[in-house]
Amino acid sequence: MLLLGLTGCGKVSYGMAYNANFEISSFNTIPSRESEKVQPFAAGLCVVTENLIGEGSPEMPDTGAAALFDLNSREALYALNVHERLYPASLTKVMTALVALQNGTLDQVLTATNSVNITEPGATLCGIKSGDTMTLDQALHLLLMKSANDVAMMIAENIGGSVENFVAMMNQEARRLGATNTNFMNPHGLSHDEHYTTAYDLYLIFGEAIKYDTFNEIIHMASYQMTYHDGSGREKSLEVGTTNRYLKDPNTAPGNVTVIGGKTGTTNAAKSCLILFSRDAGGAPYISVILRAETVDVLYSRMTELLNEINK
Repeated sequence: MLLLGLTGCGKVSYGMAYNANFEISSFNTIPSRESEKVQPFAAGLCVVTENLIGEGSPEMPDTGAAALFDLNSREALYALNVHERLYPASLTKVMTALVALQNGTLDQVLTATNSVNITEPGATLCGIKSGDTMTLDQALHLLLMKSANDVAMMIAENIGGSVENFVAMMNQEARRLGATNTNFMNPHGLSHDEHYTTAYDLYLIFGEAIKYDTFNEIIHMASYQMTYHDGSGREKSLEVGTTNRYLKDPNTAPGNVTVIGGKTGTTNAAKSCLILFSRDAGGAPYISVILRAETVDVLYSRMTELLNEINK
């Protein structure tokens, strides 16, 4: 009797008898309606599985990775080592800005703590001190234009509650975007053995960031002036300029290509890095990225060659 009860045999009455045509039957769980088809994760993305260097295209032996993506056609026009894990330097700050925009408000007031006291030689700083206050909007300008590492720490601590929690948020967002070859250890990009990404993952991250008007406005600016306050409420003034050569002199970009803006990055380990958002003469959008160029001059020379691929 116990066996019969456990196996469902016997004279038991069911309110809904089995029918192979029932959508909720355990034998027919997949709806047949075409409108409920699942969209593939990469449906709106450029997909690259191997190097893609066309005839007559630059080979770039003095760079670690390079890529050019046509956002309208969702095609990679050029790809070199795009899935190789490399140090991103301050291109990290694209993710820092993205997470801040997702979780903060532009008028939110940030307060600096001792975490802004970065002592690494050569690190770019704005010189903010513990107790200084500014809005998130101001901080994002310093982050993306000046590439200020102390400001990156202030943003992380105020938006994430702690630097460690903010970095966890960065990595969570990377996974959500499909940037599975990325691991962040800090919000600024100063060298760490376990802090890495790829050219392709940066395309995913940057592509999400340019969906925000504020991000696009900031990366397009050549200079910025602001007033913030110290811990006693006294005003402090600051003026910064972009680190992007294409914005300092727009004529350095190839003809029929307009560089909207981007992010630069340089450390001894990462060498020279750059990611750009550009448009062709018809307004079509492109993302280009170069990692680990031997020098800054090589970086911009190679990037110009990459942008020339747009006109082919």
